[in-house]
Amino acid sequence: MTHDSTMLLQVRDLRVAFRLDKHTSFEAVKGISFDVPRNATVALVGESGSGKSVSSLAVMGLLAPENSVVDPASRILFDGRDLLRLPLAERRKLCGKDISMIFQEPMSSLNPVFTVGFQIGEVLRLHMGMSRRAARARTLELLGEVGIPDPARKIDAYPSQMSGGQQQRVMIAMAIACEPQLLIADEPTTALDVTIQRQIMALIAELQQRRRMSVLFITHDLALVGEIADRVIVMRHGEVREEGPARQIFSAPADPYTRALLHCRPRLDERPMRLPVIDDYVDGAAAASVALPQRSRGVLPGDVPVLVVDKLSKSFFLREGLFGKREFKAVKDVSFTLARGKTLGVVGESGSGKTTVGLTLLRLHQATSGSALFEGRDLIAMPAREYLPYKRRIQIIFQNPYASLNPRFTVGQILLEPMRIHRIGAGDTERIGMAQALLEKVGLPAQAFHRYPHEFSGGQRQRIAIARCLTMKPEILVCDESVSALDVSVQAQVLNLLQDLQDELGMSYIFISHDLSVVKYMADQVMVMHQGSVVELADSDELYRNPQHPYTRTLLSAIPRGV
Repeated sequence: MTHDSTMLLQVRDLRVAFRLDKHTSFEAVKGISFDVPRNATVALVGESGSGKSVSSLAVMGLLAPENSVVDPASRILFDGRDLLRLPLAERRKLCGKDISMIFQEPMSSLNPVFTVGFQIGEVLRLHMGMSRRAARARTLELLGEVGIPDPARKIDAYPSQMSGGQQQRVMIAMAIACEPQLLIADEPTTALDVTIQRQIMALIAELQQRRRMSVLFITHDLALVGEIADRVIVMRHGEVREEGPARQIFSAPADPYTRALLHCRPRLDERPMRLPVIDDYVDGAAAASVALPQRSRGVLPGDVPVLVVDKLSKSFFLREGLFGKREFKAVKDVSFTLARGKTLGVVGESGSGKTTVGLTLLRLHQATSGSALFEGRDLIAMPAREYLPYKRRIQIIFQNPYASLNPRFTVGQILLEPMRIHRIGAGDTERIGMAQALLEKVGLPAQAFHRYPHEFSGGQRQRIAIARCLTMKPEILVCDESVSALDVSVQAQVLNLLQDLQDELGMSYIFISHDLSVVKYMADQVMVMHQGSVVELADSDELYRNPQHPYTRTLLSAIPRGV
């Protein structure tokens, strides 16, 4: 293989397999080839399981040799040197200094027992041979460069004392500390608020231009890469489906799978009755040119209120010194009315109080003050014994389906437990029939009843969590970031499911999210929260068309819109 001097990274016929047991293996990457030019940004796009992260880990040499096999015929050339044939010590030195990586989850990538200053300084001491004093001075410069406020104080902070956006900035500072030629960013903004996401994307683009480094950006969100990438590589099932300049991929995608990725995500300029899913495009059942019937949203004067919340407040008390405590007001005088069969979208950055509102309404937090009237009864003030029947009628889907399902229970046990507690159904025979019907309703096969949560994908687990809520036949469902961690196609399936259930059963949703495109698609009304307070509340179409509050305008301007 000849080296092209204009290309910093050349990957040729990369094949990676994982051993499942002594006799079988699974091929995760199936002979892919791509290039990353010098001083350019290339985006590697695809859903979970497409092989994009495995490809980047193969470049970094971070695949565990005991359970992964890289084909001996594969080639990964970095600046003319084949990484797969370098001695281990030489490759480790290269991958720490000239190639660096930002990982998806900063909290699990940063060591919680060391300060951020120590962790960045360690990189400088190890790869650049700096003294502790010089490394600390350079760390202060790096923290300032990535936009960390008050670097002199934050340098001695622990990761847990920083927000998610700040933790990701620390990871970026660590990655650029040795001035790498290639920066690999693996889903660096997936779990971040839209405004923080915008800041991180702008920071990576600015660093790429200023330092003239190459960036390999890995994501499942095509709208995001349209704003940063020069070239796009689309992967599915371990293979490259399409590759080309970003503008061409967006304006004239050649592969049905690429068209599906572009159209599955909710858009701001339309609201179809159903979101298209990947199979619609791959099977040829949908086309971008077909006009889909649109869904109207909004709350009408005659809509019946099901929940009236008035001046709801929640404070947390933090210890300060030996005997003192400080009050932190997480939610301040929040008021809204939820209509029957309608959806209230709640948006805002992390720390705005939106999740606390949902948890307080379910009495998972004890409210400091305020009321929440459900059929004329105050859910906040009523005694615990009286509240028990209402627990069944107000349910919540949590953000993380991996953490909210008991791994020791089968799906059947997970669904039957709440029905037994609330005495729904005449006996287990009837309950099992109801549970299996619910699995079918959420699009899961009947045999899922006997399997465990770890045997399902993230999207399937979220469907199980929805089925568990439906066992209670709730009238109000709080969806707390329930689709934020899902691929765009799985997200479309779950949103379609929630909409079908609302149409059929007349449920009311409180839909909490930081994804403003999803909220526009789902919500009749939108409530914008900032630092614990409601800053704007309006019908969905009106709020997106004519936002009144400066903070709402800031949120809307940060939505990625592609090229």
